[in-house]
Amino acid sequence: MTVADPALVEGLRSQLQAREGALAGGAEHRGWKAGFGTAAAKELLGTGGPLVGYLTEATLLESGAAVDVSGWGKAVLEPEAALLLDADIAGDADAEAAAASVGAVAAAIELVDLGEAGGDPGLILAANVFHRHYLLGDPAPIADREALDRVRIDVLADGEEIATGADPRDALGDLAQVLADLAALLATGGEALRAGDAIITGSAIPALALSGGERVEVHLDSSRVGVRIR
Repeated sequence: MTVADPALVEGLRSQLQAREGALAGGAEHRGWKAGFGTAAAKELLGTGGPLVGYLTEATLLESGAAVDVSGWGKAVLEPEAALLLDADIAGDADAEAAAASVGAVAAAIELVDLGEAGGDPGLILAANVFHRHYLLGDPAPIADREALDRVRIDVLADGEEIATGADPRDALGDLAQVLADLAALLATGGEALRAGDAIITGSAIPALALSGGERVEVHLDSSRVGVRIR
């Protein structure tokens, strides 16, 4: 399935209409998210790249926030690397051009509700890839492509390290290619990755199922972010 597949085009159109409604209602654009970008997820959905969702300030939480997930269908937490853009990325950009647009990285957490998850990528797009909340650490500037490739994250749950020096590329592939894939998909809906955007790139380790009571922190270089689950 390519980015021009009618199911993806229609799902993205529905998502972007919902986004326009949110922006018209006062939500402030913050960036985009990648989802279902692992090799296993792409094989399951029949897609060639990750799916995209939108981020606004309305779902952004401060580090240390407490989130009640008791009413969610299937709450999961994704420890992620966020890429902060200094330049626009064209829809036909390759990975090297996408990498050159990244000015900083940050630790990130996304909370999603998979309670209604199915296997239709168009419907997943229309549902904004099940996004509920996200948190971003302070940005850590990077100088070049090599620095992007050296991004690693540590994850602590309830004070215990559950991942140390995890390389997001092991789960998601080249992070610059993730950006290029998102740019190509967004271009089919007339949107783009732009300077100032924060892009959360997908779970760098297997997502953590939540039942309530967890405390999770993600560290990326000097960037730190944490959340408490109720």
